[in-house]
Amino acid sequence: MGTLWGCCPMPQALCCADKVHCCPHATICDLAHGRCLSPAGDTPMGTAFPAWKRQPPPAVTLRQVLCPDGRSACPDGATCCQLSLGQYGCCPLQNAVCCADGQHCCPQGTACDLEHSTCISTRPPLSARARDVRCDDEASCPDGTTCCRLSSGAWGCCPLEEAVCCPDHVHCCPQGYTCDTGTGSCLQDGKPPQPWVHKTPAQARGGDVKCDEETSCPQGSTCCPLSLGTWGCCQLEQAPIGMGEFQAASIHPIGSYRVSEGARG
Repeated sequence: MGTLWGCCPMPQALCCADKVHCCPHATICDLAHGRCLSPAGDTPMGTAFPAWKRQPPPAVTLRQVLCPDGRSACPDGATCCQLSLGQYGCCPLQNAVCCADGQHCCPQGTACDLEHSTCISTRPPLSARARDVRCDDEASCPDGTTCCRLSSGAWGCCPLEEAVCCPDHVHCCPQGYTCDTGTGSCLQDGKPPQPWVHKTPAQARGGDVKCDEETSCPQGSTCCPLSLGTWGCCQLEQAPIGMGEFQAASIHPIGSYRVSEGARG
C-alpha cells in the first residue's frame, strides 16, 4: 500500500513526527504537551485531514467525420470522398462535392469540371442591370421610369414609363396626358384628371460598371458573358473573364484539396 497523504490547514506548515498533527511555520512540535512552541508564544497543534485523490484530466476527444464504410474517419470540417481504389479519403473542405475521378473535390455549391480541372459554380449568376433607363453618360433611372430634368438642371426619375415631364421640372404625368400646372393634375380628353407625380433624383452612373451600351453591373463587380449571349455580373472586381469558378481541389496533402487517405478505426 502506498503512502497516504493528509492536509494541514496552515500554509507552509511543519508536519509533526506522529503523522497526525502539524504546527505553523517556524514553530516546533511538542508532542508530549500537544503544543507548537515558538519564541512568540505557544499555540495548539493542528490536526491534518485526509487528502483526496486527484482526478486525471478528461481526455480531449477530437471530433471526426465518420465515413460511410464505418471504419474510416476524417478530421472535423473535412468531407469523406471515395478514392479510385474504393477506400475513403479526406477532402479538406466541409460539405464538399467529391469528383467522379476519385482524386479531386470541389467546394459546396460547385460542380466538378474534370476536363478543365476547375470547379464551376452552380449558383445562378447575378443578373445584369440590362433595363436601366439611361439619361446620359453620367445618370440613369430604374427600369420602368422616365428621365426628366429637375429645376436644378440635373436629371430626375419619374416613376412612370414613357412619362410626360411637366414644365415645372418637379412633376410628371402618365403617357398621353398633359400637365395642368394650375390644378396640379394630369389631363386627358374624356378621362378624369389624374394627380401628377413627383420626380426623384436620378442615380449617378459613375459607380456602375458598363458592359455595353445597354447593360451595366454594380460597382465592385465585373461584367461576364453568359452562355445565353447576355451579360452577368461577377461579384469580384477585375475578375478574369470566364471565371466565377474555383480552382480544382485535389485530394492528397490537406491544403491542396487533394483527397488524403482517411484514418482507419
